[in-house]
Amino acid sequence: MTLSAHQPYFLPYLGYWQLIHAADRFLLADDYAFIRHGWVNRNRILVRGRVQYFRVELSDGSINRYISGTTLLPVDVPTKLRTLEMAYHKAPCFAQGYALAERILNCPERRLSLFLEHSIREVCAYLGITTPIGRTSDLPGNSLLRREERIYDFCQRLGADTYLNAPGGQALYHFDEFAARGLRLRFLQSSLPSYPQGGSSFVPGLSILDAVMFNPPDALHAMLDDYTLIDG
Repeated sequence: MTLSAHQPYFLPYLGYWQLIHAADRFLLADDYAFIRHGWVNRNRILVRGRVQYFRVELSDGSINRYISGTTLLPVDVPTKLRTLEMAYHKAPCFAQGYALAERILNCPERRLSLFLEHSIREVCAYLGITTPIGRTSDLPGNSLLRREERIYDFCQRLGADTYLNAPGGQALYHFDEFAARGLRLRFLQSSLPSYPQGGSSFVPGLSILDAVMFNPPDALHAMLDDYTLIDG
């Protein structure tokens, strides 16, 4: 069984969804530290051809606090939706993307981890991803461990023999160390397929909302398999 885990991000880029799709089970690492200026509460969209941050605001966000212990300010849904309308009203799949954003932004949950979980489940449903999703916070004692020890622990508890990680983990995790624990370590490298964005050149790595606005669900689902797996 292939297991993957990642901090919950706000409407992340396509590679995040590929990671979920490629795993047999996915864990939201909600009891990990919230890090400022990352992707937990913000992402990037195109507004009039320029990259702009699209975010939800925090009532607090201490670097020493878990994501699950961070809370949101009330989301200004009309303003957020107006931004998306200004940015994408000419996109071919605007109506579907706008409706998806409405469902996400209107979530009444103020706990950041639960708000993000709701958004992740909404996008998974839209993209046709059926991977079961759980939380690391549901594994008592796991948060007391450090870095890769946490991974070894939840892989053992859940019966995984393979751990699939995002490509950034190559600087942190080593194939031989995982093998010594009886685990196969793999990394998913997304190809980030291009698509027309209504401009002169493609801007990769934007929020999944950008891809949703310009591509129908069946095309997006096909993009989920556009990656390579890196083995030791």
